[in-house]
Amino acid sequence: MPAADPTSGPARETHADPRPEDQPELPVARVAVDVGLAHLDRPFDYRVTPEQDATAVPGARVRVRFAGRLRDGFVLERVATTDTDRTLAPLHKVVSSEPVLTPEVAALVRAVADHYAGTFADVVRLAVPPRHAAAEKAADKLAEKTAEQAGEQAEDRAVPEAPWPDRVPGPLPAYPDGAAYADALRAGRSPRALWQVTPSAAPEADWAAGFAEAARACVEGGRGAVLLAPDQRDVARLEAACVAALGRARVVSLVAESGPAARYRAFLAAAHGRASVVVGNRAAAYAPVHDLGLVALWDDGDDLWAEPRAPYPHTREVLAVRAAQQGAAALFASYARTSELQAYVDRGWLRPVVQTRVAVRHAAPRVRVSGDDDRALARDPAARAARLPHEVFELVRSSLPSGPVLVQVPRAGGRLALVCQDCREPVRCRFCQGPTTLATGSDGLLTCRWCGRPQVEWECPICGGRHVRSPVVGASRTAAELGRAFPGVVVLQSNGETRLDGVSGTGAIVVCTPGAEPPAEGGYAAAVLLDTTLLLLRPDLRASEEALRRWFAVVALVRGGADGGSVLAVGDSSGRALQALVRVDPAGFAVRELADRADAHFPPAAKVVTIEGPAPVLQEYAALVHEPPGTETLGPVPLPVREQLPGSDGEPLLRLTLRAPVREGGALVRAAKEVAGVRSARKSEGAVRVRVDPLVLG
Repeated sequence: MPAADPTSGPARETHADPRPEDQPELPVARVAVDVGLAHLDRPFDYRVTPEQDATAVPGARVRVRFAGRLRDGFVLERVATTDTDRTLAPLHKVVSSEPVLTPEVAALVRAVADHYAGTFADVVRLAVPPRHAAAEKAADKLAEKTAEQAGEQAEDRAVPEAPWPDRVPGPLPAYPDGAAYADALRAGRSPRALWQVTPSAAPEADWAAGFAEAARACVEGGRGAVLLAPDQRDVARLEAACVAALGRARVVSLVAESGPAARYRAFLAAAHGRASVVVGNRAAAYAPVHDLGLVALWDDGDDLWAEPRAPYPHTREVLAVRAAQQGAAALFASYARTSELQAYVDRGWLRPVVQTRVAVRHAAPRVRVSGDDDRALARDPAARAARLPHEVFELVRSSLPSGPVLVQVPRAGGRLALVCQDCREPVRCRFCQGPTTLATGSDGLLTCRWCGRPQVEWECPICGGRHVRSPVVGASRTAAELGRAFPGVVVLQSNGETRLDGVSGTGAIVVCTPGAEPPAEGGYAAAVLLDTTLLLLRPDLRASEEALRRWFAVVALVRGGADGGSVLAVGDSSGRALQALVRVDPAGFAVRELADRADAHFPPAAKVVTIEGPAPVLQEYAALVHEPPGTETLGPVPLPVREQLPGSDGEPLLRLTLRAPVREGGALVRAAKEVAGVRSARKSEGAVRVRVDPLVLG
């Protein structure tokens, strides 16, 4: 491996050569140096001294001299020779002999960096938590004590045999092929499935218990598992289910929110093999579990799975790459279904585990849309236009005696797309179908947020209207109106700032914003979805998909249809998302959504790379990039002022979008990474942010 010159690589040092008999058997360490420069994204060779031979093991943390400075790094491997003719500099110091970067995780880090046009140094920071010396020493003592008690050598680090809790039937057998999936895990095979969880408060919809059931089958087959949930509340629920199914000794929780010491202890417990199952959020996707047999992810559509740090990997893709590399089983589960998972199903990489339509109709609450039948319209002619039609008050009044009622209202103040003032149809670009906005200081001129083209003399394709508006809604006002309509009934509010952990099973009205719905004891008797049109108006490619995901999350909190659970949505029943909600058909919606993405050339039916930076940087970038055949260029378009880059000094930022067919996606990502390497080698000025298949396109 290369050893660069003193200005860009390891410094050469002269030392007296030790005697040949003292030389290590493998005297060369290949080190991944913590340097985020794209043109230096490769390992470098260093010499291992006799004193470092026992501690400079693959995966150990080291300090090396690089370009005249001491930098951190990881030993990737030890080899006998180097392919450079230069004198190798020795490792400056072995910080810790703990092998925290396993070969499997190192290979995953490399693959993720290449997939997202990033560097190894950026991704390894996400994979390996910072060292906590006290936790490391305590873990070593525990490993030695365990080995002594087992009568084995300390380096074997045997897992203590803990008692198994009694097996409790889980929800997987309620789904066709669910029991067969668990049996395959128990037999040591690696099936890959998309578990379409039927949304309701019934036991067969308990996704956490299903994950725990799959993890126990995997551990009984002699392998480990990584189970992920998006937020801390879901992680706590998943951990409790796993502890009940496998026992405390086999399960650890790996989350950044637990603090540096606790996180590092959990990481080492997995690395030493003391814990077979790791639960956590996106920080646990790279957990060094021994003999990995299962990776599982709950609700891949949640935007928390998108890493906010470069190179911005999505946890769903990280787990897919890891399952393919390590031959592990995969289980992706959710109430809704994203286009990305549908693409996996279409390619045959995932197999659906879904209840029959008859079972879904029996288990899920009854869902209907206000004003969707002649009888409702006869009683309330304004049902389709009113924000709170008569049906809402009827449902709340009839449901309160049997339990609480949940009312979901989109949060006010969000940035929403423009709509036609007459028919409320979203205003889309006539060239690329992107969302539009009013140009600053343009006296009402509409421009596209994707391609930047002006929409001169816009006319609604549905009704022919020429006027637009931006709708706004408020949750507090809704709570006040319902409180006046139902005097004496407790009205609670739950939102991002004051989120309720749960509510009792007695009659009450709970008004919440999307994502802040508290579970109710025994499930809600009914739920109301207000202003459904507003959730569909996000200036985002995934607006319909995200709206349906949030609605299904509400449906999942309501008692099943057999127990009288009911959901009422207020909106236009002709919309595709609401029709899928009424039918409880996330699969059908995902199939049509993916087809639309293919027609519009957007992910996952196409590969998209966005480049954000000042105008001179984008001009340089466009001149350097070698686009593969079929690549389209959109923009550049201005970015909002709040989306600033470090080092941009407040200079206005633009976004350039490149998109190519899926078959050319790898070439497009490599081209983007090559440009980053050229700019890095040139020491070009100006910050730039590159995203591959960004979660938000708007």
